[in-house]
Amino acid sequence: MKVPLAIIATIVVAALFGPLLIEWRYDVIDWDAVRAAPLSPHHPIGTDSVGRDLLARLLAGTRVTLAVASAAALVALMIGVAWGATAGWLGGRIDEAMMRVVDALYALPFMFVVILLMVVFGRSIVLVFIGIGAVEWLTMARVVRGQMLVLRDRPFVIAAEAAGAGPLAIVTRHMLPNIAGVALAYLLLTVPQVVMIESFLSFLGLGVQEPMTSLGILLKDGADDMDVAPWGLVFPGAILVTLLVCLTLVGEKLRDRWAA
Repeated sequence: MKVPLAIIATIVVAALFGPLLIEWRYDVIDWDAVRAAPLSPHHPIGTDSVGRDLLARLLAGTRVTLAVASAAALVALMIGVAWGATAGWLGGRIDEAMMRVVDALYALPFMFVVILLMVVFGRSIVLVFIGIGAVEWLTMARVVRGQMLVLRDRPFVIAAEAAGAGPLAIVTRHMLPNIAGVALAYLLLTVPQVVMIESFLSFLGLGVQEPMTSLGILLKDGADDMDVAPWGLVFPGAILVTLLVCLTLVGEKLRDRWAA
């Protein structure tokens, strides 16, 4: 797990601080270097079809994609934990009704829901991560609900009830801390899914909007120009695949460790 974590950390640090160390901004056009090839003067990995530095846009796009994915994953975490913990603690008919809602939402085409939100409420970056997070909490709710059902019969919970602790105190002080590890593992598994959704939405033109960029926008621009400038597709594609693989490996390792 150390190697994937090191790769993720390297990409995150580069995305955060890399733009401070390079000559060009992501939205500045170099009219003398349109579609410049990699290793060109002043443009280490080339430029795009209008002369914008690809390294600057790749760093900025990675930062935006990771920010949207992290924010959306946190939204999914908050909704999923609240829903799952409530259902698992209350149990009975309330639990059954709440989980039937989750089952019904599972049947909906999530991408269609997110696209509909983008069309109806506008193409805001804030709405992007709220919309994605609002449809990515279902698995988290199931996981937290299952853990709550297991913990309800544990001796420390029974002892807390016998001592007169209220339901809110029991859940927040005794049960949620024991679920935190599993929730964190599934949160990391949610991030790659959100990265894919954000990239797909931006690829369709429904996510992050110009002049801001993201990995999805870079992939779309690279695909449109791949016949004459394939490097515009290769570099963002490599970063996206690397992020997805490393995040998934770390999430699965943590899930196996905490679920054991």
